Amino acid sequence: MTNLDSHTPMMQQYLRLKAEHPEVLLFYRMGDFYELFFDDAKKAARLLDISLTKRGKSAGEPIPMAGVPYHAVEGYLAKLVNLGESVAICEQIGDPATSKGPVERKVVRIVTPGTVSDEALLPERQDNLVASIYVENGIYALALLDMTSGRFLINELPSRESLSAELQRAQPAELLYPEAFSEMELIEHYKGLRRRPIWEFELVTAINLLNRQFGTQDLKGFGVEKSIVALCAAGCVLQYAKETQRTALPHINSIHLIQNSDTILLDAATRRNLELTQNLAGGTDNTLAHVLDHCVTPMGSRLLKRWIHQPIRDVAKLKNRQQNIQTLLDHNLIDTLQPLLQQVGDMERILARVALRSARPRDLTRLRTALAQIPEIVNFTQNVTASLTQNINQIADFSDLHSLLERAIIDVPPQLVRDGGVIATGYNAELDEWRSLADGATQYLDDLEIREREATGIDTLKIGFNAVHGYYIQISKGQSDNAPIHYVRRQTLKNAERYIIPELKTYEDKVLKAKGASLALEKRLYEELFDQLLPRLGELQLASMILSELDVLTNLAERAESLNYVAPTFTANRTINIKQGRHPVVENVLKAPFIANPVFLNEQRHLLVVTGPNMGGKSTYMRQIALITLMAHIGSFVPAESAEIGIIDRIFTRIGASDDLASGRSTFMVEMTEMANILHQATANSLVLIDEIGRGTSTYDGLSLAWACAEWLAQKTRSLTLFATHYFELTSLPEQLKGVANVHLDAREHNDNIVFMHAVQDGAASKSYGLAVASLAGVPKQVVKLAKQKLATLEQISYQTADLGRNPQESLFEMIEPQEEIATVSPAIELLTEINPDDLTPKQALEILYKLKESL
Repeated sequence: MTNLDSHTPMMQQYLRLKAEHPEVLLFYRMGDFYELFFDDAKKAARLLDISLTKRGKSAGEPIPMAGVPYHAVEGYLAKLVNLGESVAICEQIGDPATSKGPVERKVVRIVTPGTVSDEALLPERQDNLVASIYVENGIYALALLDMTSGRFLINELPSRESLSAELQRAQPAELLYPEAFSEMELIEHYKGLRRRPIWEFELVTAINLLNRQFGTQDLKGFGVEKSIVALCAAGCVLQYAKETQRTALPHINSIHLIQNSDTILLDAATRRNLELTQNLAGGTDNTLAHVLDHCVTPMGSRLLKRWIHQPIRDVAKLKNRQQNIQTLLDHNLIDTLQPLLQQVGDMERILARVALRSARPRDLTRLRTALAQIPEIVNFTQNVTASLTQNINQIADFSDLHSLLERAIIDVPPQLVRDGGVIATGYNAELDEWRSLADGATQYLDDLEIREREATGIDTLKIGFNAVHGYYIQISKGQSDNAPIHYVRRQTLKNAERYIIPELKTYEDKVLKAKGASLALEKRLYEELFDQLLPRLGELQLASMILSELDVLTNLAERAESLNYVAPTFTANRTINIKQGRHPVVENVLKAPFIANPVFLNEQRHLLVVTGPNMGGKSTYMRQIALITLMAHIGSFVPAESAEIGIIDRIFTRIGASDDLASGRSTFMVEMTEMANILHQATANSLVLIDEIGRGTSTYDGLSLAWACAEWLAQKTRSLTLFATHYFELTSLPEQLKGVANVHLDAREHNDNIVFMHAVQDGAASKSYGLAVASLAGVPKQVVKLAKQKLATLEQISYQTADLGRNPQESLFEMIEPQEEIATVSPAIELLTEINPDDLTPKQALEILYKLKESL
């Protein structure tokens, strides 16, 4: 710290506090403003677009300063949190009236993106997580804490790819990592990175901290004691939560180990390609969550997104969810329950603020409303089915807490306790007395005004009050000369004079004392409400969890009814048999009817080679199979006529790769990396979707790679696979390998027009319709005509080459489909217009034909 002697006492206090929090912005309370100084001021002015000014001098230099009003601070905090910044809130805790020198100040909490619990600063329908990572002995550990619910999860992963996939799923608002972390390329693109000292990851420190938090002697009861590396990560994240909140965290009362064998694993590419909660453009429209999430509570919405990102493999649980959805449909409970659940609101996050003792008056009225719905919800769901009733019966009776909040808080309280008027009349006799004294001022002042007007004969005399000068007697300028001698001037206005008299001053002191005492007592009574709620926190959290799940199930029942979904069946066999399946998102945005299609994969038919024209629907078809399979494994009904789903352990997709310019990786490098991940990790129980592998390199390389990958998946891993390709050569695979079949997306061509039928048929596509697609895309007719002529010439050359006695397998001409798709890009056009076929050797002709194919 710099030498403080040259600074003013107030700046010395500021600099001491700032030295304790060097990496965060310090909001330093001064009266009605939070002020920032020096570099903090410059940074805040830039980020918040507020004025940067100067305040006097300290140590001989002008002090840069910026500030925000305390009553509007939430908006500024929200902006900073969204930018990944953290803010230390420094409040005045001393009494200015009795302080000698600067009033005492203290940092009361640190607002960070991952640990914030304030309603205004949180994304309502998304989880807000702080994560910690740690690596030791080749084990990658991840700890996740949701401060807004108390959920505390840990996971141990076998590889950096697995860790990357989990981080991509969780999307933490803050990510803590040890100072010696050597794999920064894994996390450098995340916002809210926080470098933490290595001692926070020490195992003994972590175990002691966790035991103190849970009030336990050891962690055996949670089943996490053997997860050594994960516990190190958990210790860091809990330490960070305590450091930022600076209060007890009673809602964090357990820790859960994620068992990867319990869920269907999805890597980062699969989550992205399937557009589960985020579309490829980075938005939320036209995603699976966008279609499925009509939950009426924010906590239900967040739970549904967790289900979507972590489909489960426990068939008993899935059947239980299905049965509950069917029950809700059979008993017509959707329209009954959803209005009640809507009134429950975000009970989960309200309880977190209760636990942190930061809940505001309107939080407590919303909790009161939520508790009022529970008896009705229990009444409607009891005795319908055993599984639904069993869940609901776990909700405790909260009639005493509802009665307490009903008596304690007025119907529509002010935003903040400090504004007063929160506690209801009749709740506390002493408070009612102080209020009566303060409120009785009106009648007393009316009587005093009449008396003084009569005594002085001044008809303009009136009594008033303002926050600065207190009570006063006001007389107009014209009659102020008649003011009695005992009237003491308090304020001069343009058209009036204001006075005080001993009687009014005495009464003012009495009223202000009553108001102060009333507010102080009200704050104490409000704090005592927390003392009465907190012993029931565990029961309340359980109730909110059950209600959020009921919201999700009711929502899925509504979706099933509205969108014509059916309950899938599960089998122990290795199969996916979907009849008339539909893409849940595409059918939702199409104005025309969606063309439903089947898929049948099993032990004897486990790899389908999918061919057909561009825009014919191959990608949509493959994605819908993955989404239907995923929906089945969250317990949802699915868009199909029927669906039988077997054992699935992972879903892989390699669809539509693009350049990763930020990492310097080409399209081809991206698709090869994703393909390598699939080939290494897929098993016989995995669902694998491959679209256009190998198109990012030369035709020879691409065809060879595609063939090798298909053969590997067909013979080695034997995964349930859909393999879409434009390499028509691959349609000969069924003749050579068991378990492989051809299907194609149909199209019809008439003259120069093409109609996509979007219907899946058995067998290979008869042609690829490339020129028709080019015409449909708006390529000039002359160019398409020229392309046809040149393609015919090249085909003739290719057959002549084959007649020269060259090895057909070497030239691959016998496997080339004559009508391949033609590119619209200028290099291909130039190639077509500049060559003279008569000048070409057979080898050159072959190379040109493949370049033409490749340019697609």
